[in-house]
Amino acid sequence: MKPKDKPEPFEKQLERLEEIVQGLESGERGLEESLTLFEEGVGLSKRLSIRLEEVRTRVEVLTKEGKGKYSSKESDAEELGN
Repeated sequence: MKPKDKPEPFEKQLERLEEIVQGLESGERGLEESLTLFEEGVGLSKRLSIRLEEVRTRVEVLTKEGKGKYSSKESDAEELGN
């Protein structure tokens, strides 16, 4: 991805991460390919975690009640990702 390109949608990145996990769990990859996939997966995981945190923060801001009180809606990461 070029720096000026828009990142892929969250769902597409999550789908790719799931493919990587399945590929690694299959045990059919060689060592170098597994390492490359693992590195890609770690990067995706970090980006997805950052995005989920951004969404959580935004939800908290949007549900703010009055003078500094928050009605924080607890949602797990899966709900925010769907």
